[in-house]
Amino acid sequence: MIGKLKGIVEAIGEAHAIIDVNGVGYEVLCSARTLRSLSIGAAAQLAIETHVREDAIRLYGFTSEVERAWFRTLQTIQGVGARIALSVLGTLSPRDLANAAALGDWAAVEQAPGVGKKLAQRIVAELKDKGPALVTGGLNATVAAGNGRAGVGLPSGDAAAEAVSALTNLGYQPAQAAAAVAVAARELGAEADTARLIRRGLKELAR
Repeated sequence: MIGKLKGIVEAIGEAHAIIDVNGVGYEVLCSARTLRSLSIGAAAQLAIETHVREDAIRLYGFTSEVERAWFRTLQTIQGVGARIALSVLGTLSPRDLANAAALGDWAAVEQAPGVGKKLAQRIVAELKDKGPALVTGGLNATVAAGNGRAGVGLPSGDAAAEAVSALTNLGYQPAQAAAAVAVAARELGAEADTARLIRRGLKELAR
């Protein structure tokens, strides 16, 4: 299976890009957001999800491992295939999608082409529990456990540090993430797990 492609962008279509890797052109299906980040003639590196079917092999490309993880998770939801998953990720960044799930904001998800009200509600409902595990599982932590910034008020403990790392992976500044998790920890108590801290932290950051 192909997990990553690094090469030169040869062409950009409505829903795909051609990546030239040592003279071989790979057609990669991408979200609108990913396509906007590419430029013809420029170098590109994409995380790849390979789908093998009886009649075809399809490559889906993403600018980050986080986005690819969301793509996989979205497809575990009934009614969401690869096309809808790309549509959602073309409309909402991983950070925006995590916020929508935490806040129950199905209207934001409904903005994606091909997504109706009922499907948007189902996506938000199912991602509410899957999202926190998604942003913490398998990603490179940007804030080490027990390495809170002075003056931010970050509570001690692995759950808080993991929550800060997860929010930072979504694009928030470490200080913002730590402050939000501190608020969450004060409200939820010392026994709060990582998932609950992330959900409450996202609500705080969305204010």
